[in-house]
Amino acid sequence: MKDKTKYSDEPMGRLRVVPDFLLSPEQLVLKEDQVKVTVSLSRRSVEFFKSIARKHHTSCQKMNRRVVDLYTTHYDAGERRAACRAGDRSRA
Repeated sequence: MKDKTKYSDEPMGRLRVVPDFLLSPEQLVLKEDQVKVTVSLSRRSVEFFKSIARKHHTSCQKMNRRVVDLYTTHYDAGERRAACRAGDRSRA
């Protein structure tokens, strides 16, 4: 068993307020709509993700979903920027 922390009545030094970085409860509860799909992947990719998932005690499916979500976010934002730039050129 760990030793209990012993507190003393000493000054704590300079304190500073940090910005609130925690998600609101609403953001934690809401889940995005999910659609079930069947996909064929290379054996190499599946083995890679399975080994990484085991190391991090998570599921391979969660990791794959996260990869696709990050890919979508990255390229969706890029397409929006490109569309905005194209719109700027058409006005010139």
